Amino acid sequence: MSDIDKSKQVEETPENNSEGNTNETNNNQNVDQASNEAEATTVESTDLDKTINTEQTDNIEIVEEDDEVINEIEESNAEDAEDEGNKDRHKIEVKEYDSMSLEALAIELEKLVKNEKVQAIKKHVDSINAEFKTKFQALVDEKKEDFINDGGNEIDFYYSSPVQKRYKNAYREYRKKVNEHYQNLEKNLKQNLVDKLEIIEELKGLINVEENINTTYKHFKELQERWRNTGPIPRDKYNNAWNSYHHHVERFYDFLNINRELRDLDFKHNLEKKLLIIERAEALAKDEDAMRAFRELQELHKMWKEELGPVAREHREEIWKRFKAATKTINDRRQVYYKEIDKVYEKNLEKKEEIITNIENIASESANSHGAWQKKIRAIEELREAFFSAGKVPIKVNEATWAKFKEAVRSFNRKKNAFYKNLKKDQYKNLEHKLDLIKIAEDNKDSEDFETVTPLMKKIQSDWKKIGHVPRKDSDKIWKRFKAACNHYFDRIHAKRNAASKEQIEAYTKKNELLDTLKDLKLPKDKEKGIEIIKAQISQWQTLGRVPQDKRYIDGKFQKTIDILLSNLKVDKSEAEMIKYQNKLDSLNNPDDSRNLDNERNFIRKKIDEVKGQINQLENNLQFFTNVDEDNPLVKEVHSNIKKHQQALSVWKAKLQKIKEYYK
Repeated sequence: MSDIDKSKQVEETPENNSEGNTNETNNNQNVDQASNEAEATTVESTDLDKTINTEQTDNIEIVEEDDEVINEIEESNAEDAEDEGNKDRHKIEVKEYDSMSLEALAIELEKLVKNEKVQAIKKHVDSINAEFKTKFQALVDEKKEDFINDGGNEIDFYYSSPVQKRYKNAYREYRKKVNEHYQNLEKNLKQNLVDKLEIIEELKGLINVEENINTTYKHFKELQERWRNTGPIPRDKYNNAWNSYHHHVERFYDFLNINRELRDLDFKHNLEKKLLIIERAEALAKDEDAMRAFRELQELHKMWKEELGPVAREHREEIWKRFKAATKTINDRRQVYYKEIDKVYEKNLEKKEEIITNIENIASESANSHGAWQKKIRAIEELREAFFSAGKVPIKVNEATWAKFKEAVRSFNRKKNAFYKNLKKDQYKNLEHKLDLIKIAEDNKDSEDFETVTPLMKKIQSDWKKIGHVPRKDSDKIWKRFKAACNHYFDRIHAKRNAASKEQIEAYTKKNELLDTLKDLKLPKDKEKGIEIIKAQISQWQTLGRVPQDKRYIDGKFQKTIDILLSNLKVDKSEAEMIKYQNKLDSLNNPDDSRNLDNERNFIRKKIDEVKGQINQLENNLQFFTNVDEDNPLVKEVHSNIKKHQQALSVWKAKLQKIKEYYK
C-alpha cells in the first residue's frame, strides 16, 4: 500500500518487567511548566473545553470512554504529539539488561547516549540504571563483608571501581542531554499551542465569509496544511485541541453545502484513504508479530485522526465500526502475546529458584581445606552468573526472588569467611616464622664471613618457601624486607668478586672492541645468511665472558646494536625477539647465583597469566555482541585484539621454554 508509510513498521521488544527497583525520573517537569505558561496566552486554552462542551459535536467521531484499547492508542499518540522524538523509541532494541555484566551495562549506556535521541531512551536508561545499581550494590556488599572479616572497621570501608566511574560519566552525560532537550522543548510547546489555537480561530472565521467560495476553500486547505506542519503541543491539551479543530472542520464542510461539488470531492478523497487504512489494519490483524502490528496500528489511528478529514455522514459509522473491529482483533492477539511472555517469566522463575536451591546446597556442604573452598567459590560464582542470565521473572515475585538469592549468597559467604578467619590464625603463626627469618637475614646482611653466612642465607631462602601463607595485608611488606636483606648480602658478594676479577675486565675490553666492529658490519642481502652472521656475533659475544658489575651496561649497548642489524634484515618480529632473548638469557645465566634467571622466569609466568586473562576478557566481551554482524567495527576490533594477544602469548611461551632449558 503506497499510501501508508510502511517504514514505520519497526521491531521493538515489549516493555517488560525489570528486575530490581526502578526509580522513575519525571523528565516532563519542564514540559508541564511550558503547558502552564501556554494557558496564559491571549487565546485561553480553557476555550477548548468550552468549545467542545457548547458547540455542536454530533459530527465528530467520539471515542468511547470505556474503550481501553482506543484510549491507550489515543494516549500514546498524544504523548508523541508532545515530543516528536518519542516515536523513535520503537526503533531501539530492548536488550536483556538483567543478564549483562556491569561493564556491558556501562558500554550499552554509552552507546545509547551517543547514538540515540535522548528523549527516546528513557525507559532503556531506567532499566539499565536499575540493573547497574542492583548488581553494583551486591558487589559492594560482598567487598564490605570481606573487608570487615579481614579485620577492618565498617566506618573505614570504601569501594569504587573503574566500571563505576565509566558508568557515572555516561549517566551524567545522559542527564545533561535530558535537561538540554526539555529546556529547548519548553520554548517550543507554548508557541505551538498558540499557533494551533489561532488556526482554530481562523477556521471559525471562514464560515459566512463574503468572498468567492473557491477563495475560501483555498484558505481552508492552507489552514489544514498549517495545522499539520505545526510542531508538538502539551499532551494534556492535545485531544481538546484536535477535537475543537475537527469540530470546526466539520462545520466548514456543512457550510460547503452551497458548493457540494467541492465538499463531496473531499469526502470521497477522505473515504478512499480511510478505506486503505482499514484494509491495512485488517491485514495487520493477521500479522504473526503482534507487537509490531499494534505499533503500526497506532500510526494508522494517528493518520486517521490527524491527516484525514471527515467522510459523508452515511459512511461514518460503518467505516469506524470496521476500523474499530480490526483494532480489537489486533489488541486481542497482543494480549495473547503478553500471556505467552508471562509463561516465559514463570519458567525463568523456576530456573532462578533452582539456582538458589543449588547455592543453598553448596553452602550447607562442609569443606575443610583451602582447595575445597576455592572449588566451592568457583561453583557459586558460576551460579551467580547463571542467575543473572536467567531472564526476567513475574514482577510480583521479583523483589522476593532477589532477596532470597542475596540471602543464599550471604549465607555461603558467612561460612566461607568463618573458615578463612580460622585459617588466618595459622597465617599469623606463619607470619611469626617469616619474621624470624627476616631478623636472621637482616642481622647477617653486612657480614664479612662469606663462607659461613652464604650457606645460612641460602638455607633461610629455602625455609621461606616452605612456610605457608601469611595474612594478605602483610604479605608484600615482609617479602620486600626479606628480599632486600638477601639481595643486599648477595650483591656485596658479587661486587667483591667483580672487583677482584681480572678476567672480567679483559672481557669488558674485548666486548668494547667487538661492539665497535659491529657498528660497521655489512650484512649480505640474503636474510638467512645475515641471520647466521648475527648469531655468530652473538655467540662470539658470549664466549668473551662476563664483565664487572659496574660495566654491565655494555650488554645493553650490544642488545641495541643487534636490534638495528635485525631490523635492517627485516626479520620477522617473533623470530627477532627470540634471537635477542637468547642473548639476554645468556647474559643472565650465572652458575653461582640463579636469582636473575629465577626473577626472569617469574616475570615471564606473570606475563603469560596477564595475556591469558586479557584474551579471556576479550572473548567474554564478544558474547555481548549478540545479533551483530561480523563486519561491525567493534567486533572486528575485538577479534584483532585477540589475535594480537595470542601472538604475544606464543612469544611469551617460547621464552619460558627457553628459560627452562637453563635449569636442565
